[in-house]
Amino acid sequence: MDQVESRSNLRERRSNVDSTETEEESGVLKGLISDTISSKAERLGQEVKKGYELVKFQALPEHLRDNEFIYKHYRANWPLREALGSIFSIHNETLNIWTHLLGFFLFMGLTIYTAMKMPSVGEIPGMMQRMSSFQWNSVTSDELTNLVAPEPQKPISRWPFFVFLSGAMFCLLSSSICHLLLCHSQRVANLLLKLDYIGIAYLIAASFYPPVYYTFMCNPTLRNTYLIGITCLGLLTVAVSLLPMFQTHQFRPFRAILFASMGISGIVPCIHKLLLHWGEPAAQTTFYLELTMGGLYGLGAVIYATRVPERWKPGHFDIAGHSHQLFHILVVAGALTHYRAGLLYLKWRDAQGCEGM
Repeated sequence: MDQVESRSNLRERRSNVDSTETEEESGVLKGLISDTISSKAERLGQEVKKGYELVKFQALPEHLRDNEFIYKHYRANWPLREALGSIFSIHNETLNIWTHLLGFFLFMGLTIYTAMKMPSVGEIPGMMQRMSSFQWNSVTSDELTNLVAPEPQKPISRWPFFVFLSGAMFCLLSSSICHLLLCHSQRVANLLLKLDYIGIAYLIAASFYPPVYYTFMCNPTLRNTYLIGITCLGLLTVAVSLLPMFQTHQFRPFRAILFASMGISGIVPCIHKLLLHWGEPAAQTTFYLELTMGGLYGLGAVIYATRVPERWKPGHFDIAGHSHQLFHILVVAGALTHYRAGLLYLKWRDAQGCEGM
């Protein structure tokens, strides 16, 4: 009997030991699984954080190392969704994006405004004065038509002005997209930089169209020669800008010189205009506006090439005030100045046709 009880107790103890060992093993297994999950989650969190955080210049891949005087607040290798969302966050490209994005919306509004204007921009007060002095009791339908639609009855072409406006919008929008998504990958960066340079060349070439077309409107040979010349120069600039070496950081001064030279070539038709039409107030006013535009673009190119003011105080202009932001502001200001000149050209030609130029 005692032996039976002893065997029974022994089996119970063994069962308890086995149960305890099983529980311990289960606990160890659960702990290992928990640790593994926690470790993976922690690593994933670190990778996500690393992918979205702002980094310093030293941590950038080679293709993003463009300005060593800006130390911090860079985005690098961000996923597309996060790069798009960063338009509303603070980093060293925020103002680069918005200075030209707001400029794009401004010129889109100006384009709509220009398209919705009356086809003739003749002086309304002069028309009203003629209407008040007209003998209405003897009016005929032809006379009324001539009164309401002063010469020239057919408005001049607006397409050169819209070529300039399209160039401004394309340049500003492509620049904004480039600065927004440049951080995604090297492949995307290379593509967007080419688009950005094409936009700059397009804006410069398109800026020639209103002054050249309206100045030499009554001399088709001169007009077409100038337009073909600047178009070919623009295409040549685009071809050069597509070369891989053109996008390297070492070619920054060359890029500035190339685009500045393209713009400076506009002095030739401007001087030609003055020689032909110096007595016209509109010719002088548009000349001064074009000089102002050229000065703004030229100053922007110098600031872009020399990278001031951040060169003087590295790290102090990482978020706001660095050269590329100033360059953007000057580009928008120059384009607005040229828009004003374009309106004067339209008013001038609508009022005088080929008589006053």
